Amino acid sequence: MKIVIVMAYHIPKHLADLPIYHKAEEIFVLSRNIASYLHQDLCGLKPDGSEDNNIYFSGDIIQQSESLVPEILKAEQERHTDNKHKHIHALNRLTQTLYRNCRRLERSHSDGKDFIPILRRELKNFKRLQRSWMLSL
Repeated sequence: MKIVIVMAYHIPKHLADLPIYHKAEEIFVLSRNIASYLHQDLCGLKPDGSEDNNIYFSGDIIQQSESLVPEILKAEQERHTDNKHKHIHALNRLTQTLYRNCRRLERSHSDGKDFIPILRRELKNFKRLQRSWMLSL
């Protein structure tokens, strides 16, 4: 079964062939699946009536991973070097924040936290691809 992701922006053919683009899509799908699994465990209230704050981090990983592809596209399509660097910097920030939120979710009281190391490993692979991609810009 192939998962099709429908995004709200046009993707030029040469960009869709980039390994970093494919890895960003994989991270988005993986983070969405992990967050939905975590949501089942974290959405209930604690005995004192408060909610688990980790549920917000599960939403954050979806938003941050969803923003990876647009930043890659913006950096690729930008003509000026300074503007390319702004998008590269934004991509670095997103990746670091995503990694940090994964660390936070690993400390949650959920069975889904066992899948977080998979996402972190994919983020490390993404960072590796990101370094080589930045040199090609």
